[in-house]
Amino acid sequence: MGKNSKIEWTTHTFNPWWGCTKVSEACKHCYAETWAKRLGQKVWGPKKERRTMSDNHWKQPLKWNRDAGSTTDRPRVFCASMADVFEDRSELVEPRARLFELIEATPNLDWLLLTKRPQNVKTMAKWGQDWPTNVWLGTTVELQTRADELLPYLAEIPAKVRFISAEPLLGPLDLRQWLGSTIDWVITGGESGPKARPASPKWFRDIHAQCMEQSVAFHFKQWGDWGPGDGENLPAHRMKIAKDGTAMFRLGKKSAGRILDGTTHDGLPENRFFG
Repeated sequence: MGKNSKIEWTTHTFNPWWGCTKVSEACKHCYAETWAKRLGQKVWGPKKERRTMSDNHWKQPLKWNRDAGSTTDRPRVFCASMADVFEDRSELVEPRARLFELIEATPNLDWLLLTKRPQNVKTMAKWGQDWPTNVWLGTTVELQTRADELLPYLAEIPAKVRFISAEPLLGPLDLRQWLGSTIDWVITGGESGPKARPASPKWFRDIHAQCMEQSVAFHFKQWGDWGPGDGENLPAHRMKIAKDGTAMFRLGKKSAGRILDGTTHDGLPENRFFG
């Protein structure tokens, strides 16, 4: 995490603080919680204090902004992989205000604010109806119920780019009423980790088709630990059936890769918004 992130859809990752509380099925096997525990950081759950970062850490985006000023590229900064900017906690009011000031001070960076709590954005963000052009706002929708619940809140916010992360995808999604009007970019992928749940190829293909119909950028991040295959030479215990009955195989994240129907899908919304 940090400069030159390994996350395929961003350039850098910036975490103003660490810690969160689970709110949905997508949070069940949270990689950030697992990583924090591995490092001995007890920052997860409603009763745990969040870990705030040092002043030197906060200076990193300022350097990225200076470096970007001498190029034609616009680095994307994912904020925050180890937290949720719009979690409602009193001790986060001050660092959240500091984050908004940092965003305004770095106009050469596109900030990707991904939240599972879009219902809090209108009251917590300082920008009202005049959002900075370098802020992209996204929310996580892993199931249709979450899409139906959360996307109306996303639609209310006038961010220049609004996106969803359908990762880990846990069921089929019908996004047609939102694509092109509310949603400008779709990121999707399967779950990774020892307790990963398999996603069906049919779900990804259907989302891709919906995006193509509306000329919305589509990014397939990964299969996760479970990928499609014919089962040859694979032990029986490594096969699992997705919710729709599709057989998936536990190949591991690296072996499963991120090829969908013979193609790497790295769609970005720049072509539509940043000519």
